Amino acid sequence: MSLKNEAQSAIHNTKSFYKEYVSGMNRERLGRELQADSKRLKELYKEATGENEEEKLGRKLPIHLKILRLFSSLGQRLNPTRRLIFGVSILGFIFYHFTSGVIADLLLPLSFAGLLMLLMVELLEKSDVKREIDLAREIQLSLLPGSELKKKNLEINSFANTASEVGGDYVDMIETTEGVYVIIADVSGKGLTAALYMVRMQALVHLLIEKSQPSPKQLFLELNNYVKSGSRDKTFVTACAAFFPKNKEYFTVARAGHNSPIYFNKEKDSTFELRSEGFALGMTTTDQMKEHLVEKKIRFEPGDSVLFYTDGLTEARNGLGEEYGVDRLNSIMDIYGSLHAKTIIRKVQSSLEAFIGQESPQDDVTFTCVHRP
Repeated sequence: MSLKNEAQSAIHNTKSFYKEYVSGMNRERLGRELQADSKRLKELYKEATGENEEEKLGRKLPIHLKILRLFSSLGQRLNPTRRLIFGVSILGFIFYHFTSGVIADLLLPLSFAGLLMLLMVELLEKSDVKREIDLAREIQLSLLPGSELKKKNLEINSFANTASEVGGDYVDMIETTEGVYVIIADVSGKGLTAALYMVRMQALVHLLIEKSQPSPKQLFLELNNYVKSGSRDKTFVTACAAFFPKNKEYFTVARAGHNSPIYFNKEKDSTFELRSEGFALGMTTTDQMKEHLVEKKIRFEPGDSVLFYTDGLTEARNGLGEEYGVDRLNSIMDIYGSLHAKTIIRKVQSSLEAFIGQESPQDDVTFTCVHRP
């Protein structure tokens, strides 16, 4: 009969628990997350205590009023039952310092237990929400096209990274009998709200293209009707769309308030920004957009490339607070613009990663390259 050494097992379990508990606790991550949490708490304090109100009034609010506002703001974030437990627990801690005997002996552990219970319930609820967001992320990613598309005379490669669990950037490649559409868009805001709006936009784009295969300008005019349909909806979308016809040496492009695509022309060995007028979707009426939005026709011969991107790329910052900028993209296209789309995307990604270092992007980063081999 073999006997199990329970002492060794206990030590092993303790080590396993310790490793699981401290996983991810490196210096860079702790510093970054502590800074973010401190900033969030500072914003909560300013909002709750009315520091902005103090600046308007030109006088400071009494300290007791600030404390009341802070606890009220915290309490409003809880449902009524948890708010009751929170308030009773806080009062229990306060009365503990002014009473003695059996009552004091009971108040301290009961108040502590109440706050501990609230903490555990909030953590469990947050864990459930995270699982739902992770599922939403999986669904969102499954709706996006593959990162690569190769045709006889067209190569397309894309990169996408979200600042939150889900993002508001949209990139798509849609094949039709007449050619290929490339669309990139950025929904105002970020997080779950922007992601849901992005999914809605994607469905509308596919519906409109399958229905009538419109030009990039016509696509934006029809999309604007849908975006402006909600009178209370203040969301707007910047976008850029290009259509590459089959067996043609040109493409048409329109820009709805979006970043200008960067075009590399091999014959001239030069890089150009494809600037054109156009309001963001949802910013104005469709009649005004029709009047101001410009669609351009660009020659696209073997060796040419065009890079589409969202502002999360050019506005990414390093540890010194410097922006990545458009000039770096122009330099990359000047050097590598005649190469395959996949190579260009990798060069941009490597350049961005080297620039930001340990910093995390504060906005979604999306870019796609189209190359004529």
